Amino acid sequence: MAENVKQFGKVAVLMGGWSAEREVSLNSGKAVVAGLLKAGVDAHEVDFKKSDSAQLKGYDRVFNILHGRGGEDGVVQGLCEYLDLPYTGSGVLGSALAMDKIKTKRIWNSHGLRTPDYRVVISLADCEQAVADLGLPVIIKPALEGSSIGISKIEKQADIKPAYELANACNSEILIEQWIDGDEYTASILNNEVLPVIRLRTPNQFYDFEAKYQSDATEYLCPCGLAENKEQQLAGIAKQAFTAIGASGWGRIDFMLDQNLEPWLIEANTVPGMTDHSLVPMAAKQAGCSFEQLVVEILKTSLDENV
Repeated sequence: MAENVKQFGKVAVLMGGWSAEREVSLNSGKAVVAGLLKAGVDAHEVDFKKSDSAQLKGYDRVFNILHGRGGEDGVVQGLCEYLDLPYTGSGVLGSALAMDKIKTKRIWNSHGLRTPDYRVVISLADCEQAVADLGLPVIIKPALEGSSIGISKIEKQADIKPAYELANACNSEILIEQWIDGDEYTASILNNEVLPVIRLRTPNQFYDFEAKYQSDATEYLCPCGLAENKEQQLAGIAKQAFTAIGASGWGRIDFMLDQNLEPWLIEANTVPGMTDHSLVPMAAKQAGCSFEQLVVEILKTSLDENV
């Protein structure tokens, strides 16, 4: 590879962590390390442990592939800032905002970016009222989890209690969101450029954990099949949505297209998965960028000043 990889020095690839997405992060991390080593980068696996910043001693920079709380919410970013250690991806504020689905939706609403109507709930009674307000079906989700952990579709009154209990077990604020009937799409962003949009198709009720990481029935369409001007519109909205929450470097914006092909923003991801089922590598491949090139491009974001 023509890149001057020596500029990166000794790189700690942070993976694992202590969130509900630990296993996904370990898989992502191992793939990232393999790609970086193939590119000639001095990369090392670091299964990051809580309350042990000594693990970062002796490294020149961090490739952060910690998913979920602790790694994607500004915590590790703040630690790296304190240690004056360059790191990949979004800074403290962008990471914290993107991790919180409620805060993200409030910011998008304030920017005039369309996202499904929702209610924040703290009790079963709140859930019942939210369902009455929004109408069935709805989707219930913990505000601070990724990988569709704790998410359920509520289609009838009998679904409310078990769905609330599943979300409540995640120790997070909970939101109930208007259900958008349509197709799910995702736009990956790398260094302020939007990669080819991917359409997701699953036989499941929605793109849940099983569809993301375990199912061979999930289809990933890239090219996504939309008209070029429509895909350009979605790319523009994705970039606006990413910038609005202070995200930077690389990430992903997920959205739905309803029956009228109108887009609805769903959520932002500032440390997306990098497994063999992951979306950013698929989009990069469609753009002519190999996995090896992709991980080097992401690592380059650590050369920029994080915001």
